Amino acid sequence: MPSEPDESHDSRPAGHSRRQRQPHSWRDFSLPRDRQANAPPEERGSGRDDVRLLVGRRVPHKVSHHSFWELPRLLQPLDVLVVNTSATAAAAIDGSIGREPVVVQFSTQQDDGRWVVELRTPHPGRSGPTAARAGPADAVVELVGGVRVVLEEPLEEGSQRLWLARIPETDILNIQLRRHGRPIEHGELPHALPLSAYQTVFAQGAELSWGPPVHQSAEMPSAARPFTDRMVTALVTKGVVIAPIELHARLAPVAAQHPPRPERFRIPPSTAVLINTAREHGGRVVAVGTTAVRAVESAAHPDGRVQALQGWTDLVVMPERSMRTVSGLLTGLHEPLASHLHLLEAVAGPELLASCYAEALDADYVWGAFGDVNLLMPE
Repeated sequence: MPSEPDESHDSRPAGHSRRQRQPHSWRDFSLPRDRQANAPPEERGSGRDDVRLLVGRRVPHKVSHHSFWELPRLLQPLDVLVVNTSATAAAAIDGSIGREPVVVQFSTQQDDGRWVVELRTPHPGRSGPTAARAGPADAVVELVGGVRVVLEEPLEEGSQRLWLARIPETDILNIQLRRHGRPIEHGELPHALPLSAYQTVFAQGAELSWGPPVHQSAEMPSAARPFTDRMVTALVTKGVVIAPIELHARLAPVAAQHPPRPERFRIPPSTAVLINTAREHGGRVVAVGTTAVRAVESAAHPDGRVQALQGWTDLVVMPERSMRTVSGLLTGLHEPLASHLHLLEAVAGPELLASCYAEALDADYVWGAFGDVNLLMPE
């Protein structure tokens, strides 16, 4: 069990960061390769929650350094933490086109029944995929377990990375993915991790053997990964409200600067009530991850009230669109020029983010799905 956090912190006005950056250029920073997490924190340290927490506040404008264990102390009663309950699917599976081995990564199922998939070339001697490969159209991929995937057409004109595919044996696809699939791997991990390592404490249905990937995320909603049962108990004891939403994350764009594609989401009626009631009584709405921001803001009226809603969202949050409901954000550290940085600017503003990322670089914070986290708050 981690020790109690030290009450003395490195906290100074954000404008006094050791590495000054202009607001218009802060997103184009240089990230050293050794700053990417190459192992989960339970292997690097004492547990999932053994990560650092960089806090940026707009009023007064400052940045402070903490451990994640301090989160309950940094929030207030009636604050609402909006968490994504989407589980991570075993979305990658081996197959072949003729005699050529491939890996198929399942992204999401469209309303017409077709799947968005990506083909990749397996790395010799490793289970994980490496470079993406093209189709061609009408190619038939034989998956482990006997399921056939028929590539029909590229998802986007001019690109052969993602394909719309028909799967005749849809009824057994879920079974074979559970038997033979694995989580989609990113980064340079020294060894493969089990699917459980990609689930958050809030994931619903992750333990079900039949869990269909259409109702799960292709990639982990990683901002919530440091949370543990102990942390949730401490937050609820403090009076923080936990409000669940679902947004099933698709495959990330091949280039970080590309905006996210439409995704399935759901705001339950109970969550709409929790958010609206807390806001009426002065509570702040803190999204855990960019997926939670996208879901909540997709269901928000101009006055900030949230309605129960489900379906597809194509909302891309940019700085020009002010937040209607979300006032704070807990998120990972994002790559240079990533499209998610525009969403962060909409929450916190470029000046505060420039200071946060300068501090994170100076203080050796760790990036990636298994890395450190950043809390952005209005005050």
